[in-house]
Amino acid sequence: MGYDRQNTAITYATTQLTALTGVPPRVLDEAGAVRIETDVTEDLLHHWQQLLAVLDLGNTFGLTDTDTGQIAWLRFE
Repeated sequence: MGYDRQNTAITYATTQLTALTGVPPRVLDEAGAVRIETDVTEDLLHHWQQLLAVLDLGNTFGLTDTDTGQIAWLRFE
């Protein structure tokens, strides 16, 4: 994925996650990648199909269990 195209996808994903959750997602720089994550809330579960569409924009995506709940994340390499 080209640099401009990747930046566009990252911006689109963060915008969509903000629209779905009402809170900007966390954007983390990793070695050679950008990881975007958001907390999974009851409200977000009602928009599961839209969430999956956003997560599918990344090269990889998944859910992580924490002591306080789940985090949905996607990663752009």
